[in-house]
Amino acid sequence: MLAAERAESERLRQIIRELQRHRFGRRAETLPEDQLLLGLEEAEQVEADGLAAAEDAAPAERVARVVKRRTNRGALPAHLPRIERVVDIASRTCPCCSGTLHRIGEDVSERLDVVPAQVRVMVIRRPRYACRSCEDVVVQAPAPARLIEGGLPTDATVAQVLVSKYADHLPLYRQAQILARQGVALDRSTLADWVGRAAFLLRPVHERLLAILKTSPKLFADETTAPVLDPGRGRTKTGQLWAYARDDRPWGGTDPPGVAYVYAPDRKAERPIAHLAGFRGVLQVDGYGGYKVLADRGEVRLAFCWAHVRRRFYELAQAGPAPIAAEALARIATLYKIESEIRGRSPEERRAVRHARSRPFVDAFEPWLREKLALVSQKSKLAEAIRYALSRWAGLGLFLDDGRVEIDSNVVERSIRPLALTRKNALFAGSDRGAEHWAVVASLIETCKLIGVEPQAYITDVITRIVAGHPNSRLDELLPWAYPTTPALKAVA
Repeated sequence: MLAAERAESERLRQIIRELQRHRFGRRAETLPEDQLLLGLEEAEQVEADGLAAAEDAAPAERVARVVKRRTNRGALPAHLPRIERVVDIASRTCPCCSGTLHRIGEDVSERLDVVPAQVRVMVIRRPRYACRSCEDVVVQAPAPARLIEGGLPTDATVAQVLVSKYADHLPLYRQAQILARQGVALDRSTLADWVGRAAFLLRPVHERLLAILKTSPKLFADETTAPVLDPGRGRTKTGQLWAYARDDRPWGGTDPPGVAYVYAPDRKAERPIAHLAGFRGVLQVDGYGGYKVLADRGEVRLAFCWAHVRRRFYELAQAGPAPIAAEALARIATLYKIESEIRGRSPEERRAVRHARSRPFVDAFEPWLREKLALVSQKSKLAEAIRYALSRWAGLGLFLDDGRVEIDSNVVERSIRPLALTRKNALFAGSDRGAEHWAVVASLIETCKLIGVEPQAYITDVITRIVAGHPNSRLDELLPWAYPTTPALKAVA
């Protein structure tokens, strides 16, 4: 009886430590990237301030830094337009003999110049023609097709709004404020109308993207919450955005990477079952049980994520002394070290290395976990972490026999992060249909980002072509993979 009370007490203490860490400590193993970068920016600004003061006091040091800066500076991208400015002498008379100077060469330097976003008006004129001989003949070119008949925006303007909202995470009311500073008064509801119409137009492209991803032999899947306004109750409800991603680059696959998001009003297992209808292959996932139905049907093989296993032990190790959790982390770190060495190799090479080096660790890890599980309270958080791993052991070991399978599902988790940023800034979607729009547009934008296609130029072109009557039988021509990638840019400073 006393032992059971002690076990329960320890379990409650662990929960309290986790709540304290959640409330007062770091919420992840590392600082969020945006927060880390913010801290680095401040430190770099302080350093630059100090260097400027030092250079002002010591001209020789300024000259030395200028030489170093010019040496380390790269070339500006060739595709950027050049605006030339000639800085010439006031007089071509020789200061020595008063003769005429002649040009013997020049020094050329380039500086990066940014022009603020410019709002302009596109004026479309359509001349009408009549025949002097035929009184009833009037000829005029047809008006160009528009996404919004009778509306103000060009296709590029609508694309700008979409990319700002779903790639740069700017809610529509902030975009309206930015436009107002340039004297363009547009109501937020007007921008919302543009987004809704564009999302409806792009829906077939999104459906085709998901359909092609489902023909892949291997996919990643994950989901995140999507708060949605529920007017009937006067508050928000929790929907789900599911992400289905492909990225074969770690093993040299030829299929281009991509991600498709699908909105659902809940997290029931029937949602991913419907989304993945027709998919056959390896599905790499976290511990969510809804995918098990697909596996039980024999339609997919589930590969589970070692990062999720590691995270549970990490939380215990961070909360206080936990030698078993620390040992588990060290063992998992060995597997990740091997993975870092074979990333980019062929599936055959990866499988051979895993068989030779990773399998012995995995084979020894399972009995070690079972041994430790027998020694700890079955109600403890450590026991929960061990059971989490053991209950998914077959899926955790799938990467050993298939070189195409990754050790974790971080690929799709990275694709989820942009949704979290949009959710953070926008707080919630206005309706289920609004969340569906979110999924449609974000799928195309994030796929563009994965393969290096400029999203705004892509969205502009796709809208223009669909409005002009592009046939649905040729939707593959409108997928991001059909567009040229942005030239790789070297660092210029």
